[in-house]
Amino acid sequence: MPTEPDDDELELIRRSGAVLRVGRLSLASGTGSYRVKASMARVAAALGIDRHQAHVTLTEITTTSHRGRSFRTEVTEVRAVGVNTDRLAELELLAQRVEARAPVTVEDVTAEIDRITAKPPLYPVVLNALWAAVACAAFAFLNNGGTIEVVGAFVGAGLGQGLRRVMLHRGFNQFGVTMLAATLASLSYLGFVQALHVLGLTAGVHEAGYVAAALFLVPGFPLATGALDLAKLDFSAGVARLTWALMIFVSAAFAVWAVSILVGLSPDPPRELALDPAAMTSLRLVASFVGVLGFALMFNSPWRMALVAAGVATLPNVLRIEAVATFAWPPQAAAAVAAFLVGLLAAWIAPRLNIPRITVYVPAVTIMVPGVPAYRAVYHLSNGDVTAALTYGVSAALVVTALAVGLAVARMCTDREWGFER
Repeated sequence: MPTEPDDDELELIRRSGAVLRVGRLSLASGTGSYRVKASMARVAAALGIDRHQAHVTLTEITTTSHRGRSFRTEVTEVRAVGVNTDRLAELELLAQRVEARAPVTVEDVTAEIDRITAKPPLYPVVLNALWAAVACAAFAFLNNGGTIEVVGAFVGAGLGQGLRRVMLHRGFNQFGVTMLAATLASLSYLGFVQALHVLGLTAGVHEAGYVAAALFLVPGFPLATGALDLAKLDFSAGVARLTWALMIFVSAAFAVWAVSILVGLSPDPPRELALDPAAMTSLRLVASFVGVLGFALMFNSPWRMALVAAGVATLPNVLRIEAVATFAWPPQAAAAVAAFLVGLLAAWIAPRLNIPRITVYVPAVTIMVPGVPAYRAVYHLSNGDVTAALTYGVSAALVVTALAVGLAVARMCTDREWGFER
């Protein structure tokens, strides 16, 4: 017959449950599995758990906690996976506080978890949509878009992200929401351009920039964290996270392709802007800063954290663009060097400001993710042009891989836990 747990076992149940809540919140906020494990281990040690082991995937956590002769194994599932950098920072600070004050009580940890869980998003729907609009407008300029492309991307991305935010918070399927948001963003951009034509305000061809309106859907956060999970040899989490990112991207890309077929457009690259080199470099610096700032705020970063991410990314991103445009570097080589610089800067600045590195370098490299070539690859593949699809697709894949390599190497150079296997 089953026996009732004694007092020590009941205490282990309470402590392991608090640790699991920390891991569940971290995973739902979009961080990599290595950070989830580290946060749980620090809280577990502060609570007096002798040994804590965890297996983390994209949506599940399995933990075993040992205390004396007792142990407890628990499993939890996370269905709503997103990105919330403010919550990630709060959880990191929680782990630091309990580690410094160890030993702590379960009541102290639970109270902090309840506070973090109850904290609402920093920005309402309208502001969240505005940040996405700003980021995509900057993205449009960095992809050789002119004034109309920039404004059109601003309009389309703002409406698309607004719809996405509302539907996700109401529990709709992520992939369906992604397709609807991409469709609305693309159609809004095209509607804006068509309205300018009707009013006689422009006679040029500006449809090529409509892809930029959907770039807020590029899953930069899971791409970066998934690749870093692989670098830590956590294949179950890394492969699952990259698969999820790919499915999100394909959902968005097929929606953009459907709009293209419906209105008879092709996402051809726009002509380079005829600007003075000095002016172009200055504008790229501004666009890089504003773009990363917009993405960071869209990920629910506080202003201080977002400004740090934007400052870290600005110069490396412009150097990356100039290396390709002026010195004919391979795009993947320029991306790797830029990501490496971002990683080094984040490693130096983030600890001094007591903010998690991941909240700095992931938004910083998101603007370097080749969303436009990837969209074009899906477009040409859907139209049966395999050669063009492979050209754009392989190029995009190489750049994404290079970004991950650059971040991983920077982490190995600045973090002993990454540089050596224990």
